[in-house]
Amino acid sequence: MSNRMGWKIVAGLSGLLAGLAARRVLMLGWRTFRDSDPPTNPASMRTTWAEAITWSIASGVTLGVARLIAQRGAAEAWRAATGAYPEDMESVSP
Repeated sequence: MSNRMGWKIVAGLSGLLAGLAARRVLMLGWRTFRDSDPPTNPASMRTTWAEAITWSIASGVTLGVARLIAQRGAAEAWRAATGAYPEDMESVSP
């Protein structure tokens, strides 16, 4: 298996796990702070604007941060195993 394919598998799995964990945190957080279940369909007319916007912002921020943590963690694990960061983690562009 090539390094490129191996990295895609590692990155994909870490992203999947991060997404699952973030969803769990979101659900628990919503239930804790709102004392109700989160909206299953924020676009539904039965969901208030406040709930829909709050859920959308919370989801976006939580999933974005989880993805970043997963990518960096996976890249560090990759570096520890191979001695170098994956190719696409090296480049930085403005």
